[in-house]
This record gives sequence, C-alpha cells and structure tokens, in this order.
Amino acid sequence: MLDDHTAALCQIASRPKKDTMAYRIVLIHAIAVAVDPVADAFERLWPEAGTVNLLDDSLSTDRAAAGRLDESMMKRFVRLGAYAFEIGADGVLFTCSAFGPAIEAIASRAPVPVLKPNEAMFAAALDIGMRIGMLATFQGSIAPMSAEFDAMVAIRGQAASLECCLVEAAMTALRQGDRAGHDRLLAEAATELEDCDAVMLAQFSMAPAQTAVKEVLGVPVLTAPDSAVARLRAMVAGD
Repeated sequence: MLDDHTAALCQIASRPKKDTMAYRIVLIHAIAVAVDPVADAFERLWPEAGTVNLLDDSLSTDRAAAGRLDESMMKRFVRLGAYAFEIGADGVLFTCSAFGPAIEAIASRAPVPVLKPNEAMFAAALDIGMRIGMLATFQGSIAPMSAEFDAMVAIRGQAASLECCLVEAAMTALRQGDRAGHDRLLAEAATELEDCDAVMLAQFSMAPAQTAVKEVLGVPVLTAPDSAVARLRAMVAGD
C-alpha cells in the first residue's frame, strides 16, 4: 500500500536551521523541459540555494498513456521523495502538475517543506482577482490542477473561477526544440483569456513564454517557477 512507502518518511529527522548558503533544495521532475525554467528562477530569486535535480521522465510518458494517476506511479513518486530526504533535502519542489495526489502523500509525512508545483502561483493569482485564466500544454495536468485550485478557493472562502485553455501543440513544438513556436502558440491562445483578472502558465516548461503572453494581454501573467521559488525560500529560509 502507499502508506507503507510514506511511513518511512516519518523516520527521517528534521535537520536544524542552516545558513542560507548551506540549504539543499531537491527538485523532482517528470519532464526534462521543466529543468531549465526552474533553474533560471533559482538563479534570479534564490541564487544562494544549492539545487539537486531528480528526473524520471518515464512518469509523464506513463501518466499520459494511462490517462490517470495509478498506484504504481504514486509509489514511484513517493520513492523519489524518500530519496530526496535521504540525500539531505532542506526543501523539496515538484515541478510536474499532473501528480498532485502523490505529492500530497509525500508532503503529509515529510520532515521538511514540500511544495506542489502550482500552489504558490494559485495563491498569487487569487490575491489579484476572482476570474483566473490558465494556459496549459499537458492534458493530464488540467483535472488535478483544477481540483487543487477549487480546494484553495474553498479554503480561502473566495468566489473565484478558473478558465482553462489547453495548447497541446505548444508542448509538441517544445519537445521538438522549437521554443519560439511554443511561445508563439501560447501567445495566440492567450487571447481567449483576455477577460481574466490574471493568467497562469500551468507547466514549469512554459515559463519562458511569459513575455510573449504578456504582450497580448493587459493583465498579470504568472509563472509557476517564480512563484514556487519565492514561496519555498520563505518556507525554508524564512526570508
């Protein structure tokens, strides 16, 4: 059972607070194109942190093929989390938005802060307004992200709504090495969300498209990496 895997996380003791230079942040990825955007965010927003990347891109492939998050995938994600703690993580950031329940299973037993990919971005968007738009490039991320958004709205007691726009062709372009085409497709699709108070870019891999999307919208455009790094720094380092 999944609890058998998560129970082991409780046995890892929390470490004392360190100097900022000594913090080790483990980044867990299920898609290779998420690595560079979050590295850029750390370089700009928390350059003192030491980051470690764990990548298993078979998870995103299997998630897309299965059409759902099954028990086997959950266990694989939990094992990645356990390894992050074994190597001395002071904080863990997951960068794939299609694995929310698995991340929650890890966070519930973790000895250090664990952040889901988009929770910080959701909070920032809801601080801006009530009608929030979201551009996504991976179908599998929309349902879990929508559920997480609705849960946060309920907790905050807000009457907010989420309008999603899927642009799968952008992910195809990115995987083929066409970053310019990826950004152009997202900018074109963003016009469908022009009536929103804020627009979020769902996948970490979409972050470099922020400028292109901003150019066609008159509202704030939020990225998951920037929001997550700022939030994790506050949780881990207290600043």
